[in-house]
Amino acid sequence: MDDSMPINVGVLTVSDRSASSERPDVSGQVLADGLRAAGYSVVRRAVVADERDRIAEILVEWCSDCTAIITTGGTGFAARDVTPEATLQVIERRTPGISEALRAYGLARTTRAALSRGEAGIRGSTLIINLPGSPKAVAEGLEVLLPILGHGAAVLLGEPADH
Repeated sequence: MDDSMPINVGVLTVSDRSASSERPDVSGQVLADGLRAAGYSVVRRAVVADERDRIAEILVEWCSDCTAIITTGGTGFAARDVTPEATLQVIERRTPGISEALRAYGLARTTRAALSRGEAGIRGSTLIINLPGSPKAVAEGLEVLLPILGHGAAVLLGEPADH
């Protein structure tokens, strides 16, 4: 990350079980810890149930003070997995290369990565990225995102960036 430009990030865990305190939010913690270790400022963090309208509402609200919002959970095939739909509801421009890179990286490790429906896109000057809900998938997703997140944020914010 470029030290001259602070990047505020939101971490949103989407999980019925974590939202009801049945299960600890391990994936959100892995994500927040990894971002902080890389020098990012985690300014928003929450756990929400798999409810499309509530997810979309939080994403829109957080865009006011986050350069990036990374979600974990709700990207699979279960009926209540609606994070991609909530994301598509609020973004203005898709960034399919990010979603493709995340799936390709995951596929090199497990064929189950093909089952992630995660999306990525831009709303205003905020990048929104969906990661799967497993701690392992989050850690692998960070391996993909950390080398590109700072540059993407700089370009998005109109900061000088090498091309």
